Formats: sequence, C-alpha cells, structure tokens
Amino acid sequence: MADPTSVAERSIAMQRSPEFQRLRRTFMTFILPMTIAFLAWYLAYVLVASFAPDFFATRLGESYFTVGLLFGLGQFVSTFAITMLYSRWANRVYDRAADPLAAEMEQALAGGAR
Repeated sequence: MADPTSVAERSIAMQRSPEFQRLRRTFMTFILPMTIAFLAWYLAYVLVASFAPDFFATRLGESYFTVGLLFGLGQFVSTFAITMLYSRWANRVYDRAADPLAAEMEQALAGGAR
C-alpha cells in the first residue's frame, strides 16, 4: 500500500501543476456559464410564477395548456439538455485532457506501493 504522506504530497503537486490548472480552467469555462444560465432560467420561472401568476395562467388557444405549464416543462427539458451537453462535452474535451493526469497519478501511486 502506498504511503499516505507520499500520496498527499503527490496529490498536492498534481493540483499545482500547470496541466491541472489548465484542466480546471477548461472545466470552469464550461460549467460556470451553464450554471449561470440554468440558475437565471430557474429564477425567471420562480419570479414570473410569484409576481405574474396571471401570465402563467394564460391559456394557449382553446387548449388546457397554459404558459406556466410550458415554462415548467421547459425546466425539465433544459435540465436534460444541459446534462446531455455536459456529457458530450466531458467525453470529447474534458476526459481527454484529464486522462493523462489520471494515468500519471495512478502510475505514481502504483510506484509508491512497491
């Protein structure tokens, strides 16, 4: 088993490396805008529901569908869309950049176990 001290030291060294910092920036450039967009969309839903309930109660044509129902369904759709976007982005971009760092860390841990 690897020495916990050397594992901790190796982890800290990895986190300070330029490659890891670049990986963190890559992650944040995707996650931060997506998070802000989702929270803004959710906040808009809550604010309109709170302060303009009549707007949400507006029926669409002669149907039983209302603007509020479409907004609510839109919350589910946007959640799934963001999840799918993240998954595709992570597979194409993030994982490819993280794999060499993970392999390096695993190799260092395996070397410490000898």
